[in-house]
Amino acid sequence: MAKVLVTGASGFIGSHLVAALTARGDEVACLVRKSSRLAPLRRYNPQFIHGDVTDRESLSAAVAGKQIVYHLAGCTQALNPRQFYRVNRWGVANVAQACAGRTTPPVLVSVSSLAAAGPSPDGQPKTEADRPVPVSHYGHSKRAGERVAEAFADRVPITIVRPPIVLGEYDRMGFPLFHYIARFGVHLAPGLSRPRFSLIHADDLAELLILAAERGRRLPAGGGNNPRGPEGYYFAACEVSPLYSDLGRMVSKALGRRWVMVIPTTAPVVWTVAMAGELVSRVRHNPLFMNVDKAREITAGSWLCSARAAAEQLNFAVAVPLFDRLRQTAEWYRREKWL
Repeated sequence: MAKVLVTGASGFIGSHLVAALTARGDEVACLVRKSSRLAPLRRYNPQFIHGDVTDRESLSAAVAGKQIVYHLAGCTQALNPRQFYRVNRWGVANVAQACAGRTTPPVLVSVSSLAAAGPSPDGQPKTEADRPVPVSHYGHSKRAGERVAEAFADRVPITIVRPPIVLGEYDRMGFPLFHYIARFGVHLAPGLSRPRFSLIHADDLAELLILAAERGRRLPAGGGNNPRGPEGYYFAACEVSPLYSDLGRMVSKALGRRWVMVIPTTAPVVWTVAMAGELVSRVRHNPLFMNVDKAREITAGSWLCSARAAAEQLNFAVAVPLFDRLRQTAEWYRREKWL
C-alpha cells in the first residue's frame, strides 16, 4: 500500500485513477479546489486537500509524507496562451518544486499529452525518440511543462506519460462524439486525407500511470542522452488507431445504431467553425472546445503514437479491446442520462 497524492483528481482521468488506486488499497489524497466537483470521488473515501497547482504554498503540505505524486492537473481550454502556460508549465514547476523540497522526494508521474510531441503527418506513430514538434499553444505549453520536469530530474524521480485522445466515463470533451451520433446519426470527420488517431480508455491509462510509478524509468539527471532513446517518457495507446471516420462507425455500433452518416469536413470549414467558436468564446469570456488553437491540431493530419516502450518496459497492455471500451462508455452515458 502506497501513500499517494493525485492532482487533478476531480477531472475525468483523475476519477478513473483514484478508483484504480483505491481498488489496489493505496492511501489516496486528492488535491482539489473549493470549486471542484467531488461527488464522483466521495465513493472512494479519499482524503481531500484543498489547494491549487498554481499556488506553490498550498503544495508543500499536500506532498508531505507521500511516496508517489500523480500530477494530472492541466488546462485543456483557454482564452489565451498565458492561461495554458500558467497551469501546464508553472503548475508542473510548482509540483516538482514541492516534491524536491522533501527530504525523500516522492516519485512524480506527470501526465503530459501527445500534443507535446506533435502530429504524424507521415502516418507513422510517434515514438519517445522522435523530436517534439507541437503545433498548438496547448501542445507548446505541455512541452514546456515537460522541459520544466526535466530540469528537476536531478532532485526528483520523474516519469512523464503522454496520452493521445482519452475516452471513457465522465468524459465531457469526448461526449459530443457520442451525442451527435446518438441523436442525429451524424459524424463529422476532419479532412479529406483520412487521418488516423491513437486513443486510450481512461481505465487503461490509469493502469499505465500506476505501472509507470512502480517500475517506469525516470528522467535522467542533467538531461543526458541515452543511445536507446529518451529515458523516462512513455506514450499511451490502445491496440488500434482507426481512421476518424471509422471511429464514428465504431461509436455508432457501440450505441446500437445500424448506420451513421460520415460527413468529411475540409480545412476551410474547420477554420470557419473554429473562428466562430473563438469569437463566441471571447464574447462570453468562456473558452469553447472548438477554437483556432484546436483547429491547428485538427488540420495537422494524423495523431499517432506507439505504446511499444510501455509494453516492453512496463509490461503494459490494454485490458479490454477498443470497441468494448466504446460500448462501455456509451452504456455509462445512457445510464447517467447524458444521452
